[in-house]
Amino acid sequence: MLSLSCVNGLSRHFTPDSLREYLLARATRVDTGCLIVRGYGSRRGVHQKVAGRAWAHIAAYAVFVGDYDPDLEVDHTCGVADCIEPAHLRQVTRAENCRDRIRPPRCRNGHERELDPVTGTYRQVCRACNREAQRRWRQRQADEVTQARVAHGHG
Repeated sequence: MLSLSCVNGLSRHFTPDSLREYLLARATRVDTGCLIVRGYGSRRGVHQKVAGRAWAHIAAYAVFVGDYDPDLEVDHTCGVADCIEPAHLRQVTRAENCRDRIRPPRCRNGHERELDPVTGTYRQVCRACNREAQRRWRQRQADEVTQARVAHGHG
């Protein structure tokens, strides 16, 4: 097992026992089985920092599960970013962590995403947003041409 010094941002003053007590004192069990930690942030559902400037789920993995490898990422199998339940944490490669992310069915502007026929997942780029962005770009280009013509007396 690697020492706690491998956990980025973790205060040097913690021992495995004191860190375990610290995390459990700041955590609450919810109905879903998640152990939700209250870190420095006030928002629920986002990654939390605790015990210095360490990410709570990484510190929890190192102290509860052990065998923490700083070259791998700690992933939540439950999908809850502020959960530190050891049974919900696993170490995976960056590629696997990115591959497991679920793309929402709507884009950030609320348009329905289309399914990609090749992969069967939602398309990364929203076609409606892309069409609107291209329209705005063409309008800016036309405005620049008009301004250039006026500036040179061709308007």
